[in-house]
Amino acid sequence: MTIKLTWYGHAAFALNVGGTQALVDPFLTGNPFAPVSADAVEADYILVTHGHGDHIGDTVAIAKRTGALVISNFEICNWLQAQGVARTHAQHIGGGFQHPFGYLKLTIAHHGSSLPDGSYGGNPCGLLLTTENKKIYLAGDTALFYSMRLIGEEGIDLAALPIGDNFTMGPDDALRAVKLVEPQVVIPIHYNTFDVIVQDPHAWAKRVWAETSAEPVVLKPGESYEL
Repeated sequence: MTIKLTWYGHAAFALNVGGTQALVDPFLTGNPFAPVSADAVEADYILVTHGHGDHIGDTVAIAKRTGALVISNFEICNWLQAQGVARTHAQHIGGGFQHPFGYLKLTIAHHGSSLPDGSYGGNPCGLLLTTENKKIYLAGDTALFYSMRLIGEEGIDLAALPIGDNFTMGPDDALRAVKLVEPQVVIPIHYNTFDVIVQDPHAWAKRVWAETSAEPVVLKPGESYEL
């Protein structure tokens, strides 16, 4: 069964597992690199790592239009229900659940998580998905933390790590994260969307090639990688 990850710029992805489509952090409206619009993209599921506007993004509008099930932490799910989202599934850090597209566990992420209206968004998280004997780690917005080594012990086939700096890990810490996680493939995300997070992903990829065993894959918005 094919697993395809399509990058929509910033930290937004479409994850297609055998025809089931999950959107991750669907920040499309206001995302200068988004190759799709919020009123056109399809979704069976929406995964939200935290409540900041550049991650929860168009979740409410997409969920209402498509009927997608939104998976996030308890606080965000409660907030989404108050916005009229009919279908949510709440989890929390360290907890996993077998969804039709795979077993999804929420991991630690060191960041903030207020919601667009300023209300409390619970703890931010990363996503660890096990599906079709593959393990995918989408770190979300996070600083470097040593427990990434524990995530790496799972045997990560694909990781997506922020490199933008200022709000998340920068290139140096993201390289250290690769060394802790030891994924087979790593995709840089969360860069160049705003002036304060401008980075050269190709320069970072060269360092990954030189200093780790991981294969760096730099995607253009709208491009996909298949496992």
